[in-house]
Amino acid sequence: MQDIINILPDSVANQIAAGEVVDRPASAVKELLENSLDAGATAIQLIVKDAGRTLIQVIDNGCGMSDADARLCFERHATSKIKRADDLFAIRTMGFRGEALASIAAVAQVELKTRQSGSELGTMVVIEGSDVKEQSPTSCAEGTSIAVKNLFFNIPARRNFLKRDSIEMSHIEEVFRRVALPNHNVAFSLYHNGRLLYDLKAGNFAQRIAGIFGTGASSRLYHIQESTEPVKIFGYVGKAEYARRTRSEQYLFVDGRFIKHPALSTAIERAYSELIPDHTYPSYFVMLEVDPSRLDVNIHPTKTEVRFLDENIIFAILRAATKKALGQFALANELEFDPSDEIDFTPAPKGYVPEQPKVSYNPDYNPFASKREPAEREPASGISRSEFEHFFDTAVPDEVPERLPLDDEPSPMPASAVGTSSPIGYQNRYIVTTLKSGIVVIDQQRAHERILFERLVASKQARKAPQQLLFPVNIRLGAADAEMMTELMPELNELGFVLSPLGQNTFVVTATPADLGDVELQSLVEQTISDYKSSMLQKFSDRDKSICLSLARQMAVKPGTRLKPEEMESLIADLFSCQAPNLSPSGKKTMFILSEQELAEKMR
Repeated sequence: MQDIINILPDSVANQIAAGEVVDRPASAVKELLENSLDAGATAIQLIVKDAGRTLIQVIDNGCGMSDADARLCFERHATSKIKRADDLFAIRTMGFRGEALASIAAVAQVELKTRQSGSELGTMVVIEGSDVKEQSPTSCAEGTSIAVKNLFFNIPARRNFLKRDSIEMSHIEEVFRRVALPNHNVAFSLYHNGRLLYDLKAGNFAQRIAGIFGTGASSRLYHIQESTEPVKIFGYVGKAEYARRTRSEQYLFVDGRFIKHPALSTAIERAYSELIPDHTYPSYFVMLEVDPSRLDVNIHPTKTEVRFLDENIIFAILRAATKKALGQFALANELEFDPSDEIDFTPAPKGYVPEQPKVSYNPDYNPFASKREPAEREPASGISRSEFEHFFDTAVPDEVPERLPLDDEPSPMPASAVGTSSPIGYQNRYIVTTLKSGIVVIDQQRAHERILFERLVASKQARKAPQQLLFPVNIRLGAADAEMMTELMPELNELGFVLSPLGQNTFVVTATPADLGDVELQSLVEQTISDYKSSMLQKFSDRDKSICLSLARQMAVKPGTRLKPEEMESLIADLFSCQAPNLSPSGKKTMFILSEQELAEKMR
């Protein structure tokens, strides 16, 4: 019988391995940045064109390579990090597998220039699809410069599966942040299409966070530090009031390596129990130091998954340290104040007699001189009370779809007419009122989200006049967020904001939508950008409606807010004037109806 098993050529094996190591431009960026760190670089420059499709170049001032090493580094399993199996249990470098450069060279055109300290000339290696095209001496700076051109040029299917530039660039920026944050003693810079996005100087951890997420980040964080035998903890956790709807600002590092560990993330989030609303997540930037012999990072090629020998102990210590930081520093911030700013302790002059306070009033005013019947309040839609009461015919169905597509909002939902009794609030979260066929319980936050969402969509179409601010507000963002803000400015201006760039990643807001209310603009803009980034990663997302949804969530009344009776009546009227009053913009129920028959059944 004829033999059928063959040994694959190295070029084919490298392409197969590249499928695990390099699945998109961001993966190549990660491997190249980590190599620069392992080379002892103190300054690293990342240059990207067309979100990595055309060029990814990393320039560092590390130790460089010899002529032989410059060629050997592109072979599979060629590494300077480990020499024997026992070294896997004492890994202190970012890389160790020896697969990255071989995988990258298999699917791209690579040009490497490197020179060691003390050498007059460096080495240039040009490799394309695992084939070495050129190796020659060259004049270059000390360190290494590696340029990856036309990624996936020989795998058209993989190249066609890449997302649009904005999505791929967001992945590159995220990788850049994950590498730059723990290595705050190294200077980093990032250029995209010739534009400088980040210019991070070497400094401490707090300075690095501020350099990436903006100078206002420091005021939103508490310091966390704990030193025990199994783990040392250092970093910052976010204040409860700045919790976000996404996990976009959650960074956990072990020995300088970004990791994803659901258990340890849960340990931090549990410390915030009863401090933040449901479905919101705290920000944190936490670094752990663990003995390399007591953890395993050799699980997945991405090296973001690790296993701890003392996982339960570390979980308890991390949770306790977070609770300590939240309690200790929150109380300190409340107690630390300068009495001189509150009270004037200057002694009064001798003989000073304080003047008694006076109250001015109109003695001719008689509140009972005339009596007028209060005007009957009309719903926001402009229809009369009687028309409003007969607008609906049947009760809200109990079973609703888990989520409705935002592109196809249903027509106004049939429901029973609202009764005449005054609504009452329950736990500052729900509104209870009557229908002609029973009792309705409304979630005030979800209902308000629905109202604001439809108003924002309508205002964008109608181009309603914005509300001018008495004093302009400056919004300062990180470099990447500033670039994203420039992209979102046309949509935000159509929604009623008036924004304009001031330079140096700063924008000025001179007007806002009329329904915005008392919202902190810096947080609103940052959260809107974060939500927009998350929506970009979803297929078939609607850009305009995702922005409206993000704004509606932030502008809506929060659970725990006590509403006045007239505010409850206004919210009910506005809700039933919406196109889909029974569902929030994200597809969740806004109300629950207990019919007269159901009530009678429960009373038996």
